[in-house]
Amino acid sequence: MCLGIPLQLLQINGIAGLAEGPDGPELVDLSLLPDARVGDWVLGFLGTGREILTPDQARKITAALEGLATLMAGGGLGAAFADLEAREPALPPHLQAAQAAGLTTG
Repeated sequence: MCLGIPLQLLQINGIAGLAEGPDGPELVDLSLLPDARVGDWVLGFLGTGREILTPDQARKITAALEGLATLMAGGGLGAAFADLEAREPALPPHLQAAQAAGLTTG
């Protein structure tokens, strides 16, 4: 599985960027993000920037990743997944329709 990590761009040199990530500075390929600018947050996958993020999106993703790390270490959901603790899981609309029609198998 590959997780996207929010990275903040510190420098850009052509299609290469130097970005600050959770483990310190790292190089990121910006070939897919020609509009990226120094200071932007990008979503990085295996050294490649795939999407420009708003600061709020970067904060939420970072909080979710920190929450996931806490869960994997045996901790609780905490504030990172507060939206999940307060609701019941819901089926996607197409499965809700199938359930309402009485279908039990595909």
